[in-house]
Amino acid sequence: MGAPFHHILMGQHCWLSAERMLFWEEQKALVVSDLHFGKTGHFRKEGIAVPQSVYKEDLQRLVSQLQFFQPRQLIVVGDMFHSRANKELDWFKKWRADFPDLTIQLIMGNHDILQRKWYKEADVAIHYQQLSIDRFSFLHDINAAADLAISNFVFSGHIHPGIRISGGGRQTLQFPCFYFTPSFCVLPAFSRFTGLAMIKPKEEDQVFAIVNQTIIHL
Repeated sequence: MGAPFHHILMGQHCWLSAERMLFWEEQKALVVSDLHFGKTGHFRKEGIAVPQSVYKEDLQRLVSQLQFFQPRQLIVVGDMFHSRANKELDWFKKWRADFPDLTIQLIMGNHDILQRKWYKEADVAIHYQQLSIDRFSFLHDINAAADLAISNFVFSGHIHPGIRISGGGRQTLQFPCFYFTPSFCVLPAFSRFTGLAMIKPKEEDQVFAIVNQTIIHL
């Protein structure tokens, strides 16, 4: 893992990780979006041969970040889980038991369709629209911010943002990124088993691309 990138936002110290998450130092909070746990199991149920190692690697990446940053809480900005319960989500419950002191806050995304009982058993606190802590708010889809009349700076996910970077010989490559505007940030999808939606940043926006396990400020 490359060294996290220090980014000061509204007087708060944020650390951008090449493992596709952000650490909010003042609140000791690890912020992540679109983990899509259980997605590989869902595809296998549909007869599509996706190796279980994809899910196991994602869990290990999360563990490594918890060990590195030592957060008090994990804030998931939607789509923590991909579909209905399957064997992979049973594994998550066992994994959860290894971190009893970690508070997990989930802002519900469009893929988070498990029954409330399941979240309670997994010790995951759920929020149906948004969560606000100090000067930041968290919701899954930034397009819902206007309806909720949020005045805080917003962290969101949902779109899996990516950026094109041009190289020599008219070649372009696509990379996941953190996309900051003056009023909100769209986090990269944590799961590597997702596509990318190319963004078109404006002059006042900031983009931090994840390239070869390194954060690059474009």
